[in-house]
Amino acid sequence: MKKTRVAIQGATGYSALELLKILVRHPHVEITAVTSRQEGNPPLSSVHPSLNGLLKLRLEDLGPAAVGSRAECIFSCLPHGVTAHQVPEMLAAGARVVDFSADYRLKDPAAYEKWYGEKHVDPARLAEAVYGLPELFRDQIPPAKLVANPGCYPTSAALPLAPLIKLGLIEPTGIIIDSKSGVSGAGRTPKLPYHYPECNESFSAYGVGKHRHTPEIEQTLTMFSGQEASIIFTPHLVPMDRGILSTIYSIPKTKLSDADALEALREFYRNEPFVRVVDYFPTTKDTAHTNFCDITARVVRDRLITISTEDNLIKGAAGQAVQNFNLMFGYPETTALL
Repeated sequence: MKKTRVAIQGATGYSALELLKILVRHPHVEITAVTSRQEGNPPLSSVHPSLNGLLKLRLEDLGPAAVGSRAECIFSCLPHGVTAHQVPEMLAAGARVVDFSADYRLKDPAAYEKWYGEKHVDPARLAEAVYGLPELFRDQIPPAKLVANPGCYPTSAALPLAPLIKLGLIEPTGIIIDSKSGVSGAGRTPKLPYHYPECNESFSAYGVGKHRHTPEIEQTLTMFSGQEASIIFTPHLVPMDRGILSTIYSIPKTKLSDADALEALREFYRNEPFVRVVDYFPTTKDTAHTNFCDITARVVRDRLITISTEDNLIKGAAGQAVQNFNLMFGYPETTALL
């Protein structure tokens, strides 16, 4: 059976763990390297005990060229601002890259500098990177050398909105996106606001008016509308481990009913294995530990309300990355995900 050699950079985080859990059951994958700056090259299972008995690899502190020489595909789970320093060498070594960071999501280097606070170190490559949201950009993914894996919030926003904008059913401006995420979305590195006594039995907004996923969402919606899209995006922290629920308010261009909106979404996603358009109000438990995004829609007082749920670590990160990998290497898209 054909197998593709893969490596995972920055293998100690939550998204990397979910990625590894998927890849160990992927029949066409051989994991050849897992990297980290952990001292002493500890066994991977000492950092992720749930992988004990599944993988015998040790964490290694490898440079990009060394990783590229050992893998045909590299899943880069490195932080924003770090990945772009390494991608050129990985590509030069002959590997293809699925990047979990935001370094190649935005096409405009000025937008990257504005929202991420630093100049992009590899701006020339932004044009060739493919935005890896398969349901919307599938045709571009198979030949790609570099895929920018979308952010978790942008996935939950773009999937319900892009079809409605493309079909001319809603305005691409005046959109309000109200999203809630579990604590794992903040990553594994300890930070005071995410300690258990700080966030348990509490519910808070953050990044109001300045969250970095704002330009990413607007970029995707602009591509589908043909005119500049604009949104107000407000994320919230919910005291649960995982999951995202987005409630989105948009302005219909024509008179719509609930049935009209649901039928438009169903038709658009009729052949998509990971998007479920449902009549009921989906919950985060419905999509937890899966690669599904569940969507519904209602018309209320001349506004269209769409609601989407997903697992931020799976459809919002690792599962979507494997979708992209499957498309890049010619495997059935659902492999290891259903």
